[in-house]
Amino acid sequence: MRVDDYQKEIVDLETQVDRLVEEEGDARTIAELSMQLEILKAIYSRAIDLLAHGRTDEALRYGLRIQGYGDWNLDNVYAFVYERAVELEPRVHSAFVGGIKTTDFALLLNS
Repeated sequence: MRVDDYQKEIVDLETQVDRLVEEEGDARTIAELSMQLEILKAIYSRAIDLLAHGRTDEALRYGLRIQGYGDWNLDNVYAFVYERAVELEPRVHSAFVGGIKTTDFALLLNS
């Protein structure tokens, strides 16, 4: 299986968090990096799901193009999901991650 840049970033961050935990590093830093990791995982998961869905849905591919993201590929779909996730109403971390996980990004492409 080919590892993409997003997976590599997630693995690198997981390694950093694990190292800090093992070394009993600063709890605040560990918490902040753990939250960042959870957000990146949620965004990546949603981007992968949307990418797979769009392979058989021309309307999604068209929606991505007309919104200025270009062709249907992981980088462009990830950029779309990331930017829409950032636009979600900022709330408590768990609610923010939950919002990413429950947002219908396919619907956002067709609206």
